[in-house]
Amino acid sequence: MAPKFGTSGLRGLVTELTPDLVADHTRAFLAACPTGGGLFVGRDLRASSPEIAEVVVATARAEGLDVTDCGVLPTPALALAAMREGQAAVMVTGSHIPADRNGLKFYLPTGEIAKSDEAAILDHLGRPAGTGEGALKDGSAAAALYRDRYVSAYGGKALSGLRVGVYQHSSVARDVMVEVVEALGGTAVPLALSETFIPVDTEALDPETRGMLGGWCEEHRLDAVISTDGDADRPMVADATGRVVPGDVLGALTARALGAKLVCTPVSSNTLVREMPDFDAVTQTRIGSPFVIAAMEEALAADTTARVVGYEANGGFLLGFEARGPAGPLAPLMTRDCLLPIIAPLAAANAAGQSLADLVGALPPRYTAADRIQEVPTEASKAFIAELTGDPGARAAFFEGTGPEADTDLTDGLRVRFESGDIVHLRPSGNAPELRCYAEAASFEAAEALVERHLDKLAAQLRG
Repeated sequence: MAPKFGTSGLRGLVTELTPDLVADHTRAFLAACPTGGGLFVGRDLRASSPEIAEVVVATARAEGLDVTDCGVLPTPALALAAMREGQAAVMVTGSHIPADRNGLKFYLPTGEIAKSDEAAILDHLGRPAGTGEGALKDGSAAAALYRDRYVSAYGGKALSGLRVGVYQHSSVARDVMVEVVEALGGTAVPLALSETFIPVDTEALDPETRGMLGGWCEEHRLDAVISTDGDADRPMVADATGRVVPGDVLGALTARALGAKLVCTPVSSNTLVREMPDFDAVTQTRIGSPFVIAAMEEALAADTTARVVGYEANGGFLLGFEARGPAGPLAPLMTRDCLLPIIAPLAAANAAGQSLADLVGALPPRYTAADRIQEVPTEASKAFIAELTGDPGARAAFFEGTGPEADTDLTDGLRVRFESGDIVHLRPSGNAPELRCYAEAASFEAAEALVERHLDKLAAQLRG
């Protein structure tokens, strides 16, 4: 499949991300979108990323732009540095997908690009190469700027007394996570650093990885284990037993800890946030950070002082107002971040004298699960969901055994809530031939059972 835009930028096989294709998309981005007169460039730890980054740098300089090369750093660190200077950015990363793939994430001087920007970039493909000679600047201080953002806001005692395992693998944030834990007064225990790229998907950890987390907690007497995906725009946090806290639960805890009043999150996120008394309003969006950002921007357009935040179901967190940590202010950052939803819940639990598990356990008892069936053409998925949406009889037959239907939500796919409170949500993937199934129930086991049962039904009907 040729490289194309999905929910997280341009992605494709490394063999298809040729220098010509990378240069063409870079030129198109620079022509279609504001740059603020310069470009920041960063990359993850994939073997293919340095070469692709060199093409981005050379192309932008030939377009006459000054380029700040930030080297290897987290995606939110690159965005923070570029936004501080009012300039655009390109991150070379494939996030959590396998090492034979890679991609480009584009950032405006104000933050992540929107869907309209993606269309504009595609419209500008095919431009001739430039002949300029933009300057090359050293951006190696960007990672330290990102680290200091949290040290200044949370101070040297926020994680005091905690032993925190840092699953380093090939996360581009593997060093800064250790630095931040230590700077906030905790004891960091580095774990499993890898010199080869490991595609860790924080939303779909395999059983072996989950087992490692529990083993590390017992062996090293840990209060938590933290990590990120490959480019560090989504968090992973496990409690002292090694049980992973879902990203949307981290998002709700972080929003509460920061004193947010308005929350924007995709329709697939855990609805426990709606039952928490801390928020004035919760806006559900389509899945993908551009839609979350659009909802946040709408709230800020209506009230520039709105205490609005956003998060994805994977935990990537966006801050839309100046919040305050235990030690100082925390400026807005309208891009998906991994560190804030790691630090804020751990610091809140520590300040309350609680374990992370106790903090999570006090939330409304709603639990989510998700999985997918692969190799299902997108058009077949859409047609099946359209049939269920338009035909109550077909819907009742498919969901037989789940109980009477209470209502449906068509924000993104088909999301059905039953009178029992259980929820099943079907949605075609935005960038792969997959049909995803999300579920929510009053226990994790019940949510998993809902997913398993309905995936079996989907496989029978679509592959039959």
